[in-house]
Amino acid sequence: MRVLMVSKACLVGAYQRKLEEIVRFDDVELLVIVPPVWLDPAGLVALERSHTDGYRLLADPIRFNGHFHLHYFPRLKQRLAEFRPDIVHIDEEPYNLATFLAMRQAQTVGAKTLFFSWQNLERRYPFPFRWLERQVLAGVDGAIFGNQEAAAVWSAKGYEGPQVVIPQFGVDPDVYCPPARRDRGRGFVIGSANRRLVPEKGVDLLLQAAAKLPGIWRVIIAGDGPERPFLQRLAQELGIANRVQFDGPISSAQMPAYLQQMDVLALTSRTLPNWKEQFGRVLVEAMACETAVIGSDSGEIPNVIGEAGLIFPEDDVDALHDRLRRLMQAPDLRDALGRNGRARILTHYTQAQIAARTTAVYRDMMPD
Repeated sequence: MRVLMVSKACLVGAYQRKLEEIVRFDDVELLVIVPPVWLDPAGLVALERSHTDGYRLLADPIRFNGHFHLHYFPRLKQRLAEFRPDIVHIDEEPYNLATFLAMRQAQTVGAKTLFFSWQNLERRYPFPFRWLERQVLAGVDGAIFGNQEAAAVWSAKGYEGPQVVIPQFGVDPDVYCPPARRDRGRGFVIGSANRRLVPEKGVDLLLQAAAKLPGIWRVIIAGDGPERPFLQRLAQELGIANRVQFDGPISSAQMPAYLQQMDVLALTSRTLPNWKEQFGRVLVEAMACETAVIGSDSGEIPNVIGEAGLIFPEDDVDALHDRLRRLMQAPDLRDALGRNGRARILTHYTQAQIAARTTAVYRDMMPD
């Protein structure tokens, strides 16, 4: 079967491993279309050609670059006519113009279509986006949701077609792997790794909870953003500035080593009226490294962690402190959670696992 995927997310080299895993299946021929760059509000994302074996990766022009709802690929109609896919995998939310246009254009060549969604809050969009959304929900042949709540949201908004919950990407367990050893004599290392330092990531909660810990410990914080000056002031006010290290942005190539140095990774997300944690990718990366994880109960976090880590009620500093103290004082528990975390990744969240489940969706869409 011929599959054409439209995905700005696949600009990222690490994410292309899923594509290589998809084409390991002999019945799949894959063409992936990405923009040359994506002008993300958090910073420009340029195409990395890191994992391109076995499929074609084309960088096509994009209109309204950086506009999530309005961007689209003007050459897509031509690509569809040339490739004649059986399935068009639209790696976009259903209310986006790119999704609607790709669906309509795919239908003209007789291709089946599916979209991908992370959206775990029921939002009402203004015209024309609510009209685009209705057209897509009624017209596509399938949907993949990145989390359990997204499936519920779109069912409530009228989607009645085939659906499955599969994260957009997994991790490479050969890259995200345990360190050869962890130095027990260096003190307890608590880590936070978010691309953006923003209020909803709750890093302030981590600083307040850590400040109450006894003994030798430190906090390392990856990422940058508007919350960083506030967090630096907070560390000063709490009297822990000498124990808190702000490391700025960490590249995907550096992230495995960054996670391996931690004793625990804390994802302290808090739900806001317009945001809830959709997955928490850093959790699966840390778990693959056998780093123990603590997560709030915001959004999908408890489902990702399962029994392989500790959960605390979001915004509850005392509960977070309790989880940190438990892991600080129980290295055997940390090690056990780390092993459980990696086992969970190998079972559910590798790129190969995600690719296999995605390919199964494609096969289900094909006529008998």
